[in-house]
Amino acid sequence: MENTQNKVQRKPVRLIAAACNEMGIGKEGGMPWSLPSEFQWFLNKVTTVSRPGKFNMIVWGKKSWFSHPESTFPLPNTLHAVLSLTLDSPPDHAHFVCSDLEAAVHLAGSPPLADLIETIWIVGGVQVYKEALLHRWCDLVYLTKVMADFDCDVFFPEFDRELFKLQEGFPGVPSEIQEEKGVKYQFQVFKRETGDRV
Repeated sequence: MENTQNKVQRKPVRLIAAACNEMGIGKEGGMPWSLPSEFQWFLNKVTTVSRPGKFNMIVWGKKSWFSHPESTFPLPNTLHAVLSLTLDSPPDHAHFVCSDLEAAVHLAGSPPLADLIETIWIVGGVQVYKEALLHRWCDLVYLTKVMADFDCDVFFPEFDRELFKLQEGFPGVPSEIQEEKGVKYQFQVFKRETGDRV
């Protein structure tokens, strides 16, 4: 007899982050830079869905969740899953607590959410990024290259640049170098090479 519990709808798993020259992404629980336009682009990306009534799931590590200013929320078209082994219930503005990334992916791809969720966005922290980069359904990494040096104590994990290839002229992503508050940055997308499909 077929086990219907194993029928999890595949949802694309995508990472999104901004990193400076040394791949730093954070300092003392906050952002090392203030680039409002870049952050707005980030928000637009994770909240865009194909039509009304659809949602994206945003997956946060617990520290990342609590480091974000309360003013960030609520976000349209999103359901938030916080990864934690210690929280008994979702914190304010979050919708779910999951034990790990796989549990969040399973939740997004199973009824009743399967028909609502379009994309799973990973927004940190480092350990969650590491797990997501290894996930079989991870297809894209959106990584803003901040072209400056900042003092950071948290760094985006190394990833295989042969497996994830930098894309040129990716649809919907400006290719030109941006500048804000004297800091230059460029939106980059890395796509997983799928190899031969059977």
